[in-house]
Amino acid sequence: MEKVRYEELLPQQFRVRLADCPVAYLPLGTLEWHGEHLPLGSDAIISHGLMIEAAHRLGGIVMPPIHLGPDRSTLQGDGSQLQGMDTADVTTPHRQLDGSCYWISEGLFMALVDAILAQIKRAGFAAVFADGHGPSRGSWIRHLSERETRSGLKLLGVTEDFRQTWQSQMDHAAQNETSLVMAMRPDLVDLSQLSDDRSVWPQGVGGKDPRDATAEIGQAHLKSSIETLRQALSAAGF
Repeated sequence: MEKVRYEELLPQQFRVRLADCPVAYLPLGTLEWHGEHLPLGSDAIISHGLMIEAAHRLGGIVMPPIHLGPDRSTLQGDGSQLQGMDTADVTTPHRQLDGSCYWISEGLFMALVDAILAQIKRAGFAAVFADGHGPSRGSWIRHLSERETRSGLKLLGVTEDFRQTWQSQMDHAAQNETSLVMAMRPDLVDLSQLSDDRSVWPQGVGGKDPRDATAEIGQAHLKSSIETLRQALSAAGF
């Protein structure tokens, strides 16, 4: 299969793909608790996997995932810091969920993204699509117009016009994300880690029940999302 990941391309391969479609895909991932049944890198695994498939189908080059991202953060009286799903309604009691190792402030995240975009521009790309971890997605979208003007790049993300048909990473470790990981990396999913008792809700999981996830659902979500991205890139002239 043709190479589409930036770090795997020889210079000649890079030149050919860039000339054919000067679009960079930027996966916004984390190292974060995703229930007992999913790997800690689920955000990056899903966004990276979707973008690799998109690059094969639509053209363009996939950047390495970012494994740091912003999220809500609460400083506790004992000096500890609860982040993201640590304080979600589905986490009882609120506590540090094992394995989360990704948090940076939104300001630092924005500076990191700006630095990456400057290098993407320098490399010769004309457009960037970024998506993945929910709060990282939100930060990317909030600053899209201003950053686009400043960077000189066409920037795309999961904005409101995407949301009608976008089906990737629409929950937290629940049926949507679990199905996507099952479709992309079934070897990393272990539903047996979840209780068979449906009255027991999995800690730190938000959305529809992950025990109903299937690889087939994940493949359908993948197909729908890539079609949405195809239409957006086409509308933008790529």
